[in-house]
Amino acid sequence: MHIAEGFLPPLHAAAWTVVAAPFVVHGARAAAREVRERPGNRLLLGAAGAFTFVLSAVKLPSVTGSSSHPTGTGFGAVLFRPPVMALLGTIVLVFQALLLAHGGLTTLGANVVSLAVVGPWVAYGTYRLASALRLPFAVSIFAATALADWSTYLTTAVQLGLAHPGGDVVASIGRFLGVFALTQVPLALAEGLLGVLMFRLLARLAPEELRSLGLHRALDAEDGVRLPEGKA
Repeated sequence: MHIAEGFLPPLHAAAWTVVAAPFVVHGARAAAREVRERPGNRLLLGAAGAFTFVLSAVKLPSVTGSSSHPTGTGFGAVLFRPPVMALLGTIVLVFQALLLAHGGLTTLGANVVSLAVVGPWVAYGTYRLASALRLPFAVSIFAATALADWSTYLTTAVQLGLAHPGGDVVASIGRFLGVFALTQVPLALAEGLLGVLMFRLLARLAPEELRSLGLHRALDAEDGVRLPEGKA
């Protein structure tokens, strides 16, 4: 999700930027609407962005010579829906490129697609499906945040494989997946557990905000997580 500056051919970088742009524009409108309609959730919105920034900035060396990162986007996608995370993820990636040299500006579009578009939509879709199947809330959150992580890295592997096929795109994608897999598989599982813990914490610290986002029923149903009664 942090494809380095200049690592993509110009045409590939431009194409991914075109793909990412409408999601970011839509995300900016969705975030503005969220702040306008629920101003009390501003702190929680900022916390979702900070959570993504901190987690995705954690650089863990891989035994394959690359590095792996958590993503943090599944948490925000369940809270505020994927469009908002498209904007928050883009802001995160811009600051990381400028301040931490994680990723780049020419590759920003590709990184936005993997981290801020694909990951959040997979997380939200997984959460909704798990909820429809009446799975426990903790299971729904674990699956959503873990799959957001894996789908982000799958997308990055596809982007790199398309840009550097070495004669065989499928084989190249497989090689890039192999680079990430050794550390990313357990890392995604750990992120899934962290997502569950974060929602349990919010159930105690921000019950009214969760109610306003429509998450009170799911949290109330979870054993050991009871939201205190308050004003509707």
